[in-house]
Amino acid sequence: MTPRRLVAGLKPVLFAFLLAASGALPATDAPQVKYPDYPSETPASFKPATGSFDYVERDVMIPMRDGVKLNTVILIPRGAQHAGIVLTRTPYDAHQLTHNSMSGHLEPLLEGYDNAADVIVEDGYIRVVQDIRGKYGSEGDYVMNRPVHGPLNPTPVDDATDTYDTIAWLVKNIPETNGKVATIGISYDGFEPLMSLVHPHPALKAAVPMNPMVDGWMGDDWFHHGAFRQQNLSYIYEQEASRDNKVKWWTNYRDEYDLFMHYVSAGAMGDAYGMRQLGFWNKILAHPAYDAFWQQQAVNKLLAAQPLTVPVMLVHSLWDQEDIYGALAVYRAIKPKDTSGDMVKLVMGPWHHGQEIEEGSSLGAIRFGSDTAKYFREHILRPFLAQYLKDGAPKADLAPVTAFQTGTNHWQRLDRWPLACADGCPGKDRALYLQPGMRLGFDAPAGGNAWDEYVSDPAHPVPFRARPIQPVGYDNGLTWSQWLVDDQREASGRTDVLSYETAPLTAPLTIAGAPVVNLVASTSGTDSDWVVKLIDVYPDQVAEQPEMGGYQLAVAMDIFRGRYRTGWDTPAALTPDKPLAYRFELPAANHVFLPGHRIMVQVQSSWFPLYDRNPQTFVPSIFEATPADYVKATQRVYHAPGEASYIALPMVSH
Repeated sequence: MTPRRLVAGLKPVLFAFLLAASGALPATDAPQVKYPDYPSETPASFKPATGSFDYVERDVMIPMRDGVKLNTVILIPRGAQHAGIVLTRTPYDAHQLTHNSMSGHLEPLLEGYDNAADVIVEDGYIRVVQDIRGKYGSEGDYVMNRPVHGPLNPTPVDDATDTYDTIAWLVKNIPETNGKVATIGISYDGFEPLMSLVHPHPALKAAVPMNPMVDGWMGDDWFHHGAFRQQNLSYIYEQEASRDNKVKWWTNYRDEYDLFMHYVSAGAMGDAYGMRQLGFWNKILAHPAYDAFWQQQAVNKLLAAQPLTVPVMLVHSLWDQEDIYGALAVYRAIKPKDTSGDMVKLVMGPWHHGQEIEEGSSLGAIRFGSDTAKYFREHILRPFLAQYLKDGAPKADLAPVTAFQTGTNHWQRLDRWPLACADGCPGKDRALYLQPGMRLGFDAPAGGNAWDEYVSDPAHPVPFRARPIQPVGYDNGLTWSQWLVDDQREASGRTDVLSYETAPLTAPLTIAGAPVVNLVASTSGTDSDWVVKLIDVYPDQVAEQPEMGGYQLAVAMDIFRGRYRTGWDTPAALTPDKPLAYRFELPAANHVFLPGHRIMVQVQSSWFPLYDRNPQTFVPSIFEATPADYVKATQRVYHAPGEASYIALPMVSH
């Protein structure tokens, strides 16, 4: 064995020479002899014996109206008759999503992304998963979140027409169906059910968008309030570089903080990886502001202009680390069209992105006292799908809004969302003021120091979580899905983070809506980012879970890029050292701050490397910022009469 190992390590040319010299290979000038073929033991075509399987699989290429064919996997429960169809369209490999085990049984086969198997399989639905055009087994060209036909898409086809054509083919060519179809999916696959609502096929009876991509600039995958979410570079790279995602992102660093610091700007990093070859990356570089490119493909705006004809269940995760904006934005857009009150349902759970189809009794260190995801699937999703897909099924007993209240850890049946709102609801919002002495309270500041200050240094940006910072991902022990519930003590101990705190609460304080930041701040630079966090600080000792003692749980937090203070579509330089007002929403919360807990607000100017660094010098595009543009800046946060900073809390009385 040892000589074989040594030979295997030799250079190929030397290896061939040695073999030829030993007689193991014929010399190059020796006559070539044709030997008879040894019959292959692999058949030209193998047909698996699937008679014992509890399903029948049909793999088909469904033609679209422009002639392009889309790869589609159809899984039919054996013996099914008059069964409804649950359709998912995906850029993530239809075959892989429908073949997660070697079992001949449908349920383990479907365990995994987008497959709420305990409902879809146990209730006997026909499961259909399709590669969208341009990805994996489907023909055509791929475009990230392909815009609908119009100014951004001059072709006659889009995801809406492809869904329509697919449903038309399915109800005509699957004899086991009753002709009723529901679309369902998470994230990008959640974007697709929203597309099915644009001029929907008559056979579409329901749509379940879960954690959908909706507005990539305002608050989903690509930007948040103008700050670029640069850790998603790897996603763009792998999603666009090849049809089957075989071209993989690479890194020489264990800590992503070091990786992104090495390349200075996101634009320079993209260049180093050859990303100008990718169409979507070039679009991002060309559209750093919220111009027509982003506005015209925002799905909430698109659906606001559509009639509402199909029942929709929107599923939102309160700690969605990827698409925390989209579901509620669509809800606000289409709920006013629900004149009957039965067409739009909203579900809000205490989950990370996509956790509703996984185990849901905890998220990171936070425990909920029950499997909240299982409750959703059994008591909300199951009756909803049955109502619209099963012949003769009863109407689902579902509230307009089903929301999990964190802090108290119980499900609520609500008539509306939000229960309170921080703008335009007299008596509902209440200002929580930043006060001198790093205090936080409901009384407006009346004196004392007018501001607190810190130095924001782009050479030492504030990490968004404890280092070493992991890449975006769900496998191999990665904790990306948990970063929104990370203990914020890592930040509160830094000198470039301001932390304001209340005294321990003597009574519960409930919020149900989106907290609104009203920050008065100045910078010595000409551009700045502002990160604001609303935090629940646990008591110093928690008997039932000791590791939670003093834990700083972020209830809602987000970033705002200062250049867009006066308009999302028009960046403008900031006046140095001038107090300016910044107003923006934090993600929605449905939370109770319990007695003995404290409320904290943190303010900082970087959130790295999740978001690209603001150079703090105004430049036309931060993607093109040079090392010389990155400068220290003195940041001041004001809490003086007439210049008071506060968060408007959407409070609910007890």
